[in-house]
Amino acid sequence: MPNNIPKPTTKKADQYDEGNYNYLHYWAGRDYEHASEEMAIRRLLKGKHFKTAADIGGGYGRLCIFLKNFADHVTLAEPSRQQLTIAKDYLKDHPDIDQVQTQADNLKLADKSQDLITVIRVMHHLPDPTSEFKEFKRVLSDDGYLVLEVANYAHARNRLKHLLKGKRLPTDPVDIRSQENRRDDEIAFVNHNPRTVIRHLAHAGLRVEKVLSVSNLRSPRLKRVIPHAVMLSLERIMQSTLAPAYFGPSIFLLVRKAK
Repeated sequence: MPNNIPKPTTKKADQYDEGNYNYLHYWAGRDYEHASEEMAIRRLLKGKHFKTAADIGGGYGRLCIFLKNFADHVTLAEPSRQQLTIAKDYLKDHPDIDQVQTQADNLKLADKSQDLITVIRVMHHLPDPTSEFKEFKRVLSDDGYLVLEVANYAHARNRLKHLLKGKRLPTDPVDIRSQENRRDDEIAFVNHNPRTVIRHLAHAGLRVEKVLSVSNLRSPRLKRVIPHAVMLSLERIMQSTLAPAYFGPSIFLLVRKAK
């Protein structure tokens, strides 16, 4: 593993318990990104409905209410006590959504108990997702689905930068933190090569059925000049069209157990 890639850690995923980190505030002004992710999930799960669903690393429950459209029972599985405290208020009108404090590499969920698992904006904290993928497979029912979002290092701008420098895209995760913002005791913040992630999934006994390129127009400048509705209309076209090129900053994978 290259020197700039943090080694896998068994550290408790409590970075969002430090200080007054309110992930709800992070999403202010990110309506386009939020709508793009809901669009992707809706397209991947079109026509499907499940008995149980778990949003792994779901923070304050941003997507849990939306997931009720696809499952009779939804569980928010989140390692941060602070984010779960925020979730109590955010989800106060949805007492049927369970909240469980647990880590993705050691889920407090029974074997084959979830028909749907969503893992959105979590992979950037997993330089080596081997343990997590094993847990997802353990918890997923035999006919279940996993929707996995990948923070994509192979997006269009990075691809162009590497091409101009005559360099190949790395296959290993890349720590995108600046040197001054890295601490040895801090959980990583990485971007992945989707092809490598798909290989890791296969090694864990999981196969990818569908790919979408998501948040393709993620840019503060574009959001200032293009109306929200227009951006989402373009996003709808781009998600499938640009998926083979892994164009966008987020790649959504629809995953099932290998037969």
